[in-house]
Amino acid sequence: MPGTEEIFDLAITDGTVVLPEGPARVNIGVQGGRIAWIGAAAVKARKTVDAAARYVLPGGVDSHCHMDQQPWEGRSTADDFRSGTLSALCGGNTTVVPFAMQMRGQSLRAIVEDYHERARPKAHIDYGFHLIVGDPTPRVLAEELPALIEQGCTSIKLYLTYEGLKLDDYEILTILSLARREGVMIMVHAENDACIRWLTDRLLESRRTALRYHMTAHPAIGEREAAYRAISFAELIETPILIVHVSSAGVVEEVRRAQARGLPIYAETCPQYLFLSSEDIDTADMSGAKCVCTPPPRERSNQPEMWRGILDGTLAVFSSDHSPWNYADKIAGGPDTPFHKIPNGIPGIETRLPLFFSATQPSGRLTLNQFVDITTTTPARLYGLYPKKGVIAIGSDADFAIWDPQRTVTLRNEMLHHAVDHTPYEGMQVRGWPVMTISRGDIVCDDGQVTSQAGRGRLLRCERPFERKSDPYQ
Repeated sequence: MPGTEEIFDLAITDGTVVLPEGPARVNIGVQGGRIAWIGAAAVKARKTVDAAARYVLPGGVDSHCHMDQQPWEGRSTADDFRSGTLSALCGGNTTVVPFAMQMRGQSLRAIVEDYHERARPKAHIDYGFHLIVGDPTPRVLAEELPALIEQGCTSIKLYLTYEGLKLDDYEILTILSLARREGVMIMVHAENDACIRWLTDRLLESRRTALRYHMTAHPAIGEREAAYRAISFAELIETPILIVHVSSAGVVEEVRRAQARGLPIYAETCPQYLFLSSEDIDTADMSGAKCVCTPPPRERSNQPEMWRGILDGTLAVFSSDHSPWNYADKIAGGPDTPFHKIPNGIPGIETRLPLFFSATQPSGRLTLNQFVDITTTTPARLYGLYPKKGVIAIGSDADFAIWDPQRTVTLRNEMLHHAVDHTPYEGMQVRGWPVMTISRGDIVCDDGQVTSQAGRGRLLRCERPFERKSDPYQ
């Protein structure tokens, strides 16, 4: 048969391979770091991986994660690109897209150059950058952003809250207009800043500073209002946006309504909103600080509607929002640390896929292809990486995660590869585990044994995910 006489660099045989058209028992030949052959016939290679009784999935694409970020309020995240990408690959991921974060008064170009220097010698797997625009000066808008987009940074994140990052409505509209002209994706952190500040002030005035008031200060109604406002602005400018880390049923409803009107509105959720809840924050001791993030996990009664959003496609992307703060840093103020002084964010880059696999595959909640779409293929498409990443197809990068669907694992922080001193998922049991990760044809993790070297990861040039269109108001 065609292709079977060639001796490939690597062969993967006898596994259930998740192809775009569905799972199939086929063999794969890899040459020069790319997928060169897929078929039922026998295949010869210098190295062969026997995937019998295993699932062969495209390597995961975690399109929302933070690592080696510049200090925030004098503190730094625990993971740099070495430990962050190592943890990612051990969790079945082969691509990450973290953020280059510009704050007020900073040059966006200088921030991106700094991130290049941080990532280049340390990354184990391939990576791209989202741009966080916190100071859209005339120079940033006219020079820096267009140049960075041309270089392959084709997604921009906007914050509607956080001092030093939040943009006003005029600035948001201006960047949405630029995104339309450039054909790039806008990501939105949707929380109402005035609502958060007003509630926080009232709580502090009445000396209500316990952990549980973090949820009070970040209410679901504020998230819903901000999401509705962002959707309205996107509708006005006629350009796509993606609402990140959706935590509440109300935002799912707003996104669903927008999609029903034919608007190109996308949304993402994360493990903390499916597997944690407000009960995990409202603890008698300070251990609940491990689960503090924004938006916060909501009441457990919120979760069925979140799952409905996943099952009906309203929520198109499932990312980790890995934000690796050490517990020791979260409670640096001691047992009376007030809720508003606890760094927001939780780790999860290595546990994202196992948690979601365990919740969807043994029960048949999602098909294998649906699992791959929401965790890997759709983010690759939306951020301009497809078909290089996110799919098992001839010509695509030879990125694979080989899963044992029957392996049962109890999550313990000591088994994870991040540099964080805890996991909020400690003690949870999952069924299904990525037992081998292959990046561009290299086996980088084999049954828990890391065979990768820091610095082998490559910077990815993301293509424009959308057609470039003129400003409708000019």
